[in-house]
Amino acid sequence: MYHANLLRFTAKSFFAHTMRWAVSLAAILAMACPAAAAPAKRPNILFVFCDDHAYQSISAYQSVSPYGLKLNETPNIDRLAREGMRFDNCYVTNSICGPCRAVIQTGKYSHLNGFYCNGNRFNGDQQTFPKLLQKAGYQTAIVGKWHLATEPQGYDYSEVLIGQGPYYNPPMIKNGQRASHTGYTTNIITDLALDWLKDQRDPDRPFMLMFQHKAPHRNWQPGPQWLNKYDDVTIPEPDTLFDDYKGRGTAAKTQDMSIARTMNPNDLKLTPPRGLTPEQAAAWNKAYGPKNEAFAKANLQGKDLVRWKYQRYMKDYLRCIAAVDDNLGRVLKYLDDTGLAENTVVIYSSDQGFYLGEHNWFDKRWMYEESLRTPLIVRWPGVVKPGSTNKDIVSNVDFAETFLDLVGAKVPDDMQGRSFVPILQGNTPDDWRKTFYYHYYEFPGAHSVRRHYGVADGRYKLIHFYPNTSDASPIDEWEMYDLESDPKELKSVFGEPKYAEVQGRLEAELKRLRRELKVPDPDPPETVRGRRRVVVPKK
Repeated sequence: MYHANLLRFTAKSFFAHTMRWAVSLAAILAMACPAAAAPAKRPNILFVFCDDHAYQSISAYQSVSPYGLKLNETPNIDRLAREGMRFDNCYVTNSICGPCRAVIQTGKYSHLNGFYCNGNRFNGDQQTFPKLLQKAGYQTAIVGKWHLATEPQGYDYSEVLIGQGPYYNPPMIKNGQRASHTGYTTNIITDLALDWLKDQRDPDRPFMLMFQHKAPHRNWQPGPQWLNKYDDVTIPEPDTLFDDYKGRGTAAKTQDMSIARTMNPNDLKLTPPRGLTPEQAAAWNKAYGPKNEAFAKANLQGKDLVRWKYQRYMKDYLRCIAAVDDNLGRVLKYLDDTGLAENTVVIYSSDQGFYLGEHNWFDKRWMYEESLRTPLIVRWPGVVKPGSTNKDIVSNVDFAETFLDLVGAKVPDDMQGRSFVPILQGNTPDDWRKTFYYHYYEFPGAHSVRRHYGVADGRYKLIHFYPNTSDASPIDEWEMYDLESDPKELKSVFGEPKYAEVQGRLEAELKRLRRELKVPDPDPPETVRGRRRVVVPKK
């Protein structure tokens, strides 16, 4: 009996001791390896997107520009750069608003997604990344500028501007129905984004929110809070403000996007905007009336007039940027206050770059640097090294693939870009692209920038300005630039003997890329810019 009881006691004691040890070990392992204790949550994605936001007007990027001008401060965008990764070579495939947005939706170049020029209509029935995110269990939303002429598909919630949309009091399309708003558009779009984050999403499911501003698109109308910002400063000028285009070909000489000749009274705020409320109009006239009277009395001519136009343009443009940056701060604060920041990937970008007086230009369209290069900053807590920079060639054609990869969804084989998630993790693949193909179609069209395509490798750039059957005055010209010796692209070196080897290599690479990307030749009829038709639901 004694031995039996002893055995039972010993067995019970041993079992209890063993269980205590096992529980203790499990607790230690859970503390040491939290990922083993519970599967990691899939991240939310907040995509903050602007229209025509020049990288050189983000203070975190101003050292990247060859001009090195200290134009402004953008503390909230800079915060993302300090806490994330700044990409210095993010190139766009076709530097114009609508086509860039179609590329992001599809992960395909214009010739495959069917949206070549502003004025085309996006086929929303095709495969797009938001539809694939929905299938992966994500809730999707888009607020702000859409600019693809058809209603958004693949979004659980959408409230978008009609066409380009105004800077004040924008009518919008909310889930297919017309909605009215009173106020400044940048503020309103931010309010809508915050409303959805706070009250309209399912807090138990991951989300993808496309938070897309109209600003700072032409004609750069500041909001009431920013009307007098920069009144007491002089914006530094680029040293190419009076460029004569001697080192370039016909295309640069025949464009219609110069500060000197192209800007109109609406651009220069010599006439007030339409559609303002009485209160808004009073604030506007109070800000611009005295300055416009002083301008009229000065009777400026020649270079003095160009310099005045530059100052007026830049101050208004930078005021619009200030509104974007301040409103980004509102959203970042909400993410911080609610704890969402810890598991939300925040991406800041623009549809393309923009000219801020370089070569006397505004607008975009060119394969030249200020137009080709767009800002891209990604904050991913716990993954991206804070304050890091990257010089690999990435592109807006990679965005859809990256969104899908972030959430663990399969990237379709017919997409033409590639996920840069490995780069965000600090591991650029050995076979990452070393060259990039660009193609612009919208000629004849606004600003008279000729059709062209080309290849860039980060240092050298080969561009072909080519004729088309719709051209009244066709040109067939080549340009090539060495950005190391000529970062401002002032003189083409195409045909120079010392660049013969580089030129030959780029010509061969251009042919390879066009073949690989299945670029049609000649251009299809859809590339002739038509009048845009936008379906506007009735109230």
